[in-house]
Amino acid sequence: MRSEPPPAVRRSGAAAVLTAALMVLALLAGCAGGSDPADAGSPSTEGSAGGTSASPSPTATPPPPAPTEGQCRSLTLEQATAPVDTTPAVGCRTRHTAVTVAVGALPLLARGHLLAVDSAAVRRRVAASCPASLLERAGGDTTARRLSRLRVVWFTPSLEQADAGADSYRCDVVAVRDEDRLLPLPRRFAGMLDRPGALDTFGTCGTAAPGARGFRRVACAEPHRWRAVDTVGLPARARYLDGAVTDRGDSACEDVASARADGALRYSWAFEWPTRAQWREGQRYGWCWVPQRG
Repeated sequence: MRSEPPPAVRRSGAAAVLTAALMVLALLAGCAGGSDPADAGSPSTEGSAGGTSASPSPTATPPPPAPTEGQCRSLTLEQATAPVDTTPAVGCRTRHTAVTVAVGALPLLARGHLLAVDSAAVRRRVAASCPASLLERAGGDTTARRLSRLRVVWFTPSLEQADAGADSYRCDVVAVRDEDRLLPLPRRFAGMLDRPGALDTFGTCGTAAPGARGFRRVACAEPHRWRAVDTVGLPARARYLDGAVTDRGDSACEDVASARADGALRYSWAFEWPTRAQWREGQRYGWCWVPQRG
């Protein structure tokens, strides 16, 4: 799993404004491991005259079962950040951390040429076929999905599996608990963000103020002191970390914090840009943070 450069954060209060750096967990992207197919041989036969035996002929290794939408799996974060996954499906009524939301045929042809399953071109095509918009199946509005710790990851067969006939990729949704773990998902994935208190478990929170020493981004199910409560759209053609855009984002987050302050004269907030990697990938929104009350 690669680390990303930190985004810029402006943390504000009644008396001060500052800009700080924030280390964040990179967006999940699909990546992988593999499995070795078992070899099988035919039994040797005895010749009637010379007693010689014929060489065993190899039998074809059957391809692994194709993935299907709606399957659940119990993945670790390490498994979820690998391009190949051989974890068997489990019942969705049992504990699981991933659900398959889309399956497709591997895009192995380009201009009449066959591509290797582990080629960069195939991985780019599969990544494009597993967009973040698949999170719509979790319910909630756009802001709720952006504030959640839900991420789309994707997997392709290993070279050995592809040689055996595997020809499907799969897109899974996982929920990131912290830098090391995933959160269990509910039995019924569809519409999970529409349920009361969903973001109290699956929302984005922090162990300290964004940019402060000791800050870690965690799911709100974990102990936390700050919480991301809204998002701010950013101009598509803006320069990254543009000062004027930062000012507008900071002002928007101040309004959000003021509305949540219940008339208090002193309150704090923070506006956070996406990381450079997220910006390059087309993300054009930042986050508004406020201290957790209660």
